[in-house]
Amino acid sequence: MTTPKTLRSLAIISRPEFLPANLGSLVMGFAWSINPPLESIGKTIILLALCFLVLTFVSAVGAQTNTISDYKLDRTDPHKKRLVEALDSLGSKRVRSIMIIEFLLSLPVISALLLIKPKPVLLLLWIAGNTLSHVYSMPPLRLKSKSWLAMLSLFLVLSILPITFIYLSFASELNPLFLLFLAGQALTVYAIIIPTEIRDYFVDKAMNVKTMTVYLGLSKATLLAIILLITGATLMATTFTIQLASNLQPALPIFLVAMIAADTFVLKQYKTLYSLSKKHSPTRNPSSTANEITNLAAHNPQWITIISQTIVLLCIVLIITKFLP
Repeated sequence: MTTPKTLRSLAIISRPEFLPANLGSLVMGFAWSINPPLESIGKTIILLALCFLVLTFVSAVGAQTNTISDYKLDRTDPHKKRLVEALDSLGSKRVRSIMIIEFLLSLPVISALLLIKPKPVLLLLWIAGNTLSHVYSMPPLRLKSKSWLAMLSLFLVLSILPITFIYLSFASELNPLFLLFLAGQALTVYAIIIPTEIRDYFVDKAMNVKTMTVYLGLSKATLLAIILLITGATLMATTFTIQLASNLQPALPIFLVAMIAADTFVLKQYKTLYSLSKKHSPTRNPSSTANEITNLAAHNPQWITIISQTIVLLCIVLIITKFLP
């Protein structure tokens, strides 16, 4: 029998905090693909709803898979206490059964989408997303513990695959400006994921989980995050400026100030993280700086929200400009 506690535990391991990211992918892909006039408003709304459901099913199953695979690691991390307790409440066997049911429920959703947009590439992207979300966490491949492969997997799963899926659900061909935006967005996504790896660095290193941050070390990983964030922001700002100007709305690039402000704020946090990482020494009072690094990096969900929602804001502005006279 399903109880409120069971539903609450299922919600926790499904990571509802990822829903805004799914919505963000939907808005980004739609913003760069749509060209008015719309063929049918009703059909567009249905297609958007189906796309969002597809992303939600894939991300939920992926999150549940990751929770099961990381259970032993998460038990040692106080920041993951809720995940551990939720999985203890449900049991991994039960969660696996739920994942199968969710996958089966997703089949009519992707089928309905393919009936509206019969594109083989959409099916291939859906298969790739489901496959990567599994092999990223689960043995024998467990890509998340293979440094460079982990980074490439995150580029694909968190950015390239979902946004391209949405884009191709509405557009017939790839736009060079969209590809440049996608490159910048992918770099930005990984840049704001690195502090999550930094937060888990000491546990991952102790358990021999070779994430990119463990492979590079704290200071180099933080420096990589700074470089990727600056590069990604520059690429996206360039594409937004060109696109907004081409829509003959020259006043609207002022919204780019929001992106600059968001990136500047996060970069200041990264600078502090970099200073702490440089100061950290395994031989000289390691626990003090380790706690400072972990506690600062634990604020990363806020940084992710600030950066991602700013990009979404600019994409909404882009949608609006396409319908302005």
